[in-house]
Formats: sequence, C-alpha cells, structure tokens
Amino acid sequence: MDDAETRLIANALCEIRSLLAPYIGSESEAPTDVRLAAHLAYALHNEASALAAGTGFNLSAALKKVVAIDGILGTADGRRLVNLWSIEPKGEA
Repeated sequence: MDDAETRLIANALCEIRSLLAPYIGSESEAPTDVRLAAHLAYALHNEASALAAGTGFNLSAALKKVVAIDGILGTADGRRLVNLWSIEPKGEA
C-alpha cells in the first residue's frame, strides 16, 4: 500500500470514529454491531492519525486496545477480530 492509500484509509477511519462517537460507552442502547464499530474506530483512531501523518505506532499496544473492547461491551468480538486478522506484532509469536 502506498502512502496515499494509507492516508486515505487512515483518514476514513478517523472520520468514521467521529460519526460513531455517540455510540461509545457501556451505557449506549445502540445495537451491538454499531457499538462494536464505534469502539473499534475509537480504539484505533490514534493509530490511524499516526499513519495519516506518516509515522508508525506500536502494533502490540493497538491490538490490546481492540481486545479491551470485550470488557466494555461484554462480548468476545475484540479477541475474535484480532484472531480473524491473524496479525502478530514483529518479534512476537
């Protein structure tokens, strides 16, 4: 993926995070899939901003944020997504 493609996707995630902001939190009465999308965008928006700026981020810390969604929503979706993506930080197995 080139820099322009990375910036496009990163900026789109930041915009999605803004649009879904009303659905953040454990008290939201929105459907679970909407709440998951909101929390996923929120969890990764700093990383998306870093990519848009041309810098990197700590992959391990980002994946931990995704897994932490489970504690907020009472689901196993964060862990499921990390496993589905089959992403392992460099140097970790």
